[in-house]
Amino acid sequence: MNAAASDSDSSVSIAGTGENGNDTPLECREDTKHTEVMCLGSVNEVKSRAVVKYSTAPPPTTYALLQEKTDLKLPPANWLRESTELGPVGTTILGSSSKSKPFSSFGMAYDFIDSIGNDVDVVSDSENIKKLLKIPYSKSHVSMAVHRVGRTLLLDELDIQELFMRSSQTGDWNWLKEFYQRLVDQKWQRKKKSKEQWYQRAILSKFLYYSINGNGAAEPVPAATGEPTQREDEGPERDEMGPSWPAPLESSTSVSEDTSAPKQESVPLENTFALGHVSSTPKEQNLTTLFNEGENSQGLKNDFVRNILWTFEDIHMLVGTNMPIFGGGRYPAVSLRLRDNNKPINVLTGIDYWLDNLMCNVPELVMCFHVNGIVQKYEMIKTEDIPDLDNSTFSTKVVKDIAQNILSFLKSNCTKEGHTYWLFKASGSDIVKLYDLTTLCEDTTEEKYQNPFTLPVAVLLYKVASNMMMKKGQNKKHYGTIRTLLLNCVKLLDQERHPQIVASANFMLSELFQLDEPQKGEDGESLPSGNSEDSYSEEEEEEELPEDSDENGSYSTSKDPSDDSKAVAIIKSVGELSVPEKYKSTHQIRPNYACPVSHDLEERCRLVLGYVLKGLKAVDGSIKKESELPAADPNTPIPLKYEDITHSAVEKEIALFLNKDEPCQEDFEHPTRSGIIPGSWQYKMKLQLFLKASRAYYVLSDAATNLMKYGRALRYIKIALQCHDAYCSVSTSLHPEVLRFHSQCLSLCGDIQLMLAQNTSNRAAYLEEYNYQTKDDQEILHSLHRESSCQELATDPEHQLSVSCKCYEAVHDLVVSGDFKEQSPEQLNQVLKRLGNIRNEVGVFYMNQAATVQTERAENKSVSNAEQELWKKSFSCFEKGIKDFEAIGDATNTALLLCNTGRLMRICAQAHCAMGSDLKRGEFSPEEALYYNKAIDYYLKAMRSLVKREMHPAVWDSVNWELSTTYFTMATMQQDYAPLSRKAQEQVLKIMGVLLYNRFDIMDLTFRCTHAHPVKLKLILKIKHEMVGSNCKCNLEMLIEREVTEAMMKSLKYCDLHTESARQPLYQYRAATIHHRLASMYHSCFRNQVGNEHLRKQHRGLAELHYNKAVKLFQILRDAPCELLRAQLERVAFAEFQMAGQSSNSAKLKTLSGALEIMTETKHAFQLIHKELLEEQRQLSDCTEDCSDPNKTEGGSSAGLNTEEVLKLINVFEPSLSFLLLHLVKLMTTTKKKSGPAEEGAFKIYKQVYSVLLRADKTTPLITRVELILDLLDQLASKPGGRESGGQ
Repeated sequence: MNAAASDSDSSVSIAGTGENGNDTPLECREDTKHTEVMCLGSVNEVKSRAVVKYSTAPPPTTYALLQEKTDLKLPPANWLRESTELGPVGTTILGSSSKSKPFSSFGMAYDFIDSIGNDVDVVSDSENIKKLLKIPYSKSHVSMAVHRVGRTLLLDELDIQELFMRSSQTGDWNWLKEFYQRLVDQKWQRKKKSKEQWYQRAILSKFLYYSINGNGAAEPVPAATGEPTQREDEGPERDEMGPSWPAPLESSTSVSEDTSAPKQESVPLENTFALGHVSSTPKEQNLTTLFNEGENSQGLKNDFVRNILWTFEDIHMLVGTNMPIFGGGRYPAVSLRLRDNNKPINVLTGIDYWLDNLMCNVPELVMCFHVNGIVQKYEMIKTEDIPDLDNSTFSTKVVKDIAQNILSFLKSNCTKEGHTYWLFKASGSDIVKLYDLTTLCEDTTEEKYQNPFTLPVAVLLYKVASNMMMKKGQNKKHYGTIRTLLLNCVKLLDQERHPQIVASANFMLSELFQLDEPQKGEDGESLPSGNSEDSYSEEEEEEELPEDSDENGSYSTSKDPSDDSKAVAIIKSVGELSVPEKYKSTHQIRPNYACPVSHDLEERCRLVLGYVLKGLKAVDGSIKKESELPAADPNTPIPLKYEDITHSAVEKEIALFLNKDEPCQEDFEHPTRSGIIPGSWQYKMKLQLFLKASRAYYVLSDAATNLMKYGRALRYIKIALQCHDAYCSVSTSLHPEVLRFHSQCLSLCGDIQLMLAQNTSNRAAYLEEYNYQTKDDQEILHSLHRESSCQELATDPEHQLSVSCKCYEAVHDLVVSGDFKEQSPEQLNQVLKRLGNIRNEVGVFYMNQAATVQTERAENKSVSNAEQELWKKSFSCFEKGIKDFEAIGDATNTALLLCNTGRLMRICAQAHCAMGSDLKRGEFSPEEALYYNKAIDYYLKAMRSLVKREMHPAVWDSVNWELSTTYFTMATMQQDYAPLSRKAQEQVLKIMGVLLYNRFDIMDLTFRCTHAHPVKLKLILKIKHEMVGSNCKCNLEMLIEREVTEAMMKSLKYCDLHTESARQPLYQYRAATIHHRLASMYHSCFRNQVGNEHLRKQHRGLAELHYNKAVKLFQILRDAPCELLRAQLERVAFAEFQMAGQSSNSAKLKTLSGALEIMTETKHAFQLIHKELLEEQRQLSDCTEDCSDPNKTEGGSSAGLNTEEVLKLINVFEPSLSFLLLHLVKLMTTTKKKSGPAEEGAFKIYKQVYSVLLRADKTTPLITRVELILDLLDQLASKPGGRESGGQ
């Protein structure tokens, strides 16, 4: 049958009786694709409904009423010839043979695959259904093969006579023959049909051909013709020879070989499960060939005229029937029957007629009576009246009970999918037995493939599973059922004989597992795990029942003579089948879980990879090639021929991973490396398996990355990329979805390589994870090696960063190619962001390497070429990264990369530090100034990119700090290592240029006086030299002062003193340092400035201003006592210098009093120093008590206080204080002004403190000296009059 109607197609009533009693015409068309619905409703309290799923019969032809005395022994003229009314199916409809073919149910199941497994309870020939329902009434034998697919049972006649006759000829099935003879019929012999049977079949066939004669009169053919008689005589022999049992399926003669592989179109990427053709050893076989061309020998064709979905009570059956249906007059659909008038209708015949009419929904029966082949009369009987005919009375309710009991019995005991069950009742026996032939076959020495049902069952299981997978919107709850179907399919088949089905089934098994999310039910609850693979859950329930229990009609296993230990179940008496609900089905269909596996993601991926590996083995095993690679040996290392990786081999190393995005330009008509021909099923299957394996390894790598197992993640993503490499080696083109997934793999590989480069401390552990391989991994790599070469990945940081960058660049190239960009703008932004990030990481890596080289470089060496190359690489990466972030408008990351570029410029500036011959720091060079100014430019660009602090406070603060640091560093260098020689040259050239263009300059005067007196000429040259020198020196100092001040003030501008943050103390310290340095500079200028009183006054004011600000900021800080003390001492020195230029005693006294006041303000600094010293002393004492603890010994010294610096400052402080006190005492002694009590008290304190200072021991411990100073400062602070006395 070439097509089947869908149950969802439109329906047309073809039979039935309306309310007005008129009959509707029968509508049946050849090869119709419409579903034809027939409804009878309740017949004698039995519900029946029939739906024609498919029909090849033409519309019913009007039957001819034969004239009385018509001799049916004479053949009609049209006998066994094609009828114009019936078409080519006429011989089938009017055929006299009712013998079923052994695989008839499989033919129907293949055509109506949607109904198998869920909707239909039974699939069978109508003759088999009738034979089962007549078991309690009949003494004849019953032999049927039963197969289970989901909730559907497939019933086929198992002709023991035919089977054993073939066994005698070929030796097949000897085990079953011996078993049958031992337990069933010890004297088995083939029974031949009687001549009476052939006679009855012949006149029935002639009667039906007479009935379609359009003239309504019999036209017998003279016997002299001989041809029909010859056919009739040959009938017994022909039937005896056919229909033959199928040849063993392992024989190459049973199927036609398809030597030409069909040309395939492009392969869909996912959910392609349709079975095109099956590979068999040694050559390929086409499924179409197996089930169409070889159908006559295999019996797999659905050659029924009608396929009907018959619902009998609550039982749904898909039945095939060839019963002829006629019309005529007011009878749109009737069935014709021929009966011997001398033989009354018995119960078996009545049930037979009744069931036929129910299945085909024929409302009436026309019976023709004859005597010795001579027509006597016709009689019309309604279908609902058939159970009440004389001598044929039966209860339709009992038939219903029989049907329900038989179905329950079979469903309760035929539990294993893929197994062949044998339902057998011997002639004259009341016992019905059920055997598991698959189990019996396995117990023998014969192969399981001696069972001819093995391949049809396996293919049906595959087709049902494939159909369920192909349905759009298929509920994932059916995945558990699909998995069971596929596992049983694979279990039945030999991989070497049927590699395509095995490979495709394993691929579908791998597709059942959701790799990106946990298994969930509809209510969101996790679904429980399950382990059943080949049967349903009723087995466990049955095991709990007692062995001799008859509860719920379960079979008995008592040891009486009638029982058989080999039987799965036994009905001890056929009479039990008539008892209502005697056999209740204990069968419970397994809940349709999404997939009965563990919720662990890695375990699911491993299951997927296991199925993929089995599929790859099946494909590889089907490829025959002279230079075929050897099979994988798990105990042998993989010969991948890795190359040594050097710094110059990075491009070559990752070429296989990055350059497979475009199809190869070679001729794909030629086989691949492993021998696969493009377009073959191996080609398609390998592509899908490679892609599935790549996805599984990608998920494993992603999960390992989330767990920070970067070595394991790198191993998984490497294999994922190698799977893609093999895919590209086989495929002739790449689908956009494959490219998109490849971009995801490359992105993940880039992420992993980046993380490995950043986490160098755990490199040994990561390397150990990376080198570990499971057995499945090794075998999958072997299969990949059949198609492409495998390359290793480097594990050093530079190569990892390089590979990561190359991966992201390849992803970017993929995303921007073709229509990919429009399809995923978000992905493009993500790729650009990652690309910018990795370029930043690579730039930082090279920048740090340059800094390391700079540190290790000898101080007197100049910048090397290698160092400059590192600068160029780093700068190039930063520049590209900035463009990437600017392309997506990422201002924050743009600012970060600009900040890193500024840092690179500072490293370049430090590298150009000038060193003298004595290895001392030279003057601030112009190269340093150039790079520092470039760094400032990049920092300012970063600030402009961020616009304001609120956009990203952390980044803003970082850039702000770096900018302030750069200005401060440059100012410090200019101040500490002033470029005097360079500036002097610049100034000399500048001044000389001014003088040359001045009308009244010295040079003009010199030339005018060329002929003057030599003494006058010498005087002029002297004046010229003095003018140039003085101007140069003055301008040079002012220029450096201005540049330092400008840089310091800019640095101060970016010191955020008011925002509370972690950097606030740093900002305060820097601001205090800037003020201190500026004050020191102005102090120096004030001391060195001569002649310009206005400028001196300005410098003095600026020095006092910055000293005061520096002191205030240092006082806020608690960890800078030395800086505070130094600043105060410089203030005192500044006051002393001012005093030296004063002439009056009162002015000197006032200046000294102010300086002494500054000295008393140093008490805060000394208190902080004293506190630090006490803490250090406490730590030392604790260390002394427990010297065995090395940790305490290491922490004994205070890291926050430089004692040497404190000692130097005290050595400056004491003489300075002594100097102030001495001069104060002298001035107060020589003053002519009358002193008051306050002055007298201060005078005594000054003398006393001065005396103590002179006698102080300089060798005492530092803390003692600090305590003495604090005591003296307390005395000075408590002098009477305070500032007032000093002011007087």
